[in-house]
Amino acid sequence: MTRIIKYKIDDEKDQVLIKEFLKKRGYSSKIISLIKRTENGITVDGKYVFVTHRLTTGNELIIKVLDEKPSETIVKKDIPIDIIYEDEDLLVLNKQAGIAVHPSMGHFDTSLANGVMNYFDDEDFVFRCINRLDKNTSGLLIIAKNKLSSAILSDMIKDRDIQREYLAICKGDFPFKTGKIDVPIARVDGSTIEREVSMENGATAITNYNKVICKNGYSLINLTLETGRTHQIRVHLKHIGYPLVGDFLYNPDYDVIDRHALHSYKLQFNHPITKQKMTFTQVLPHDMSNIIK
Repeated sequence: MTRIIKYKIDDEKDQVLIKEFLKKRGYSSKIISLIKRTENGITVDGKYVFVTHRLTTGNELIIKVLDEKPSETIVKKDIPIDIIYEDEDLLVLNKQAGIAVHPSMGHFDTSLANGVMNYFDDEDFVFRCINRLDKNTSGLLIIAKNKLSSAILSDMIKDRDIQREYLAICKGDFPFKTGKIDVPIARVDGSTIEREVSMENGATAITNYNKVICKNGYSLINLTLETGRTHQIRVHLKHIGYPLVGDFLYNPDYDVIDRHALHSYKLQFNHPITKQKMTFTQVLPHDMSNIIK
């Protein structure tokens, strides 16, 4: 897929070098190098220019970003995808619980990626997921539609410029109204997937929480992430004694739900290209809302 982006230069941007103009809009050095190698990748008023060209008021700067080969190893499969939002640069999906984001051994054609590739059946699409969710976590997920939006969104994740909020359910009356869990997380020795709190070997992991309600003997908790470690919420809640219900790894309690009760509820970020503020929310799925009705 090819993405063509047009910028009209106003007085405020007069005499700015193109490379500086692009960097302020989130273009990484790697992406700028890619554009430089693209035929007519950078033009001003229809003429090819270098990134050292100075822009002047009234110029039209056009950037062309060519994508690489499509994700040929991901087979297309008619798997339903719930699209919340779509434009030229990204998709926001509502992922159902029980479906993996990426294909895996023995499940090469049953993932969300297979469904997305099928959705873009006639296009040379590369699957790029920005905020990954566990197989049994439901909720909002961002898919980048081109190399540029992917690079900018990935940097935004690293820089914590994408606010992610989750809703979780644990058993009992959660005793804390609001607070922060700041303990490092590491892989469990001998396991490929399980994680644990480790003061010696763990990487920094920070989760903020707010208690929403306690009903029917279960508590609904709102959580925001300052870091994005594997199984971060699941491990942190177990660490403080209130693990997610239905968590096969950390609390195999299936009395009220058959998967861990975690939902990606809210995403808030500035659009990678237009910089417009975007906010998406997705209500609790029925298997979680039924617990606290």
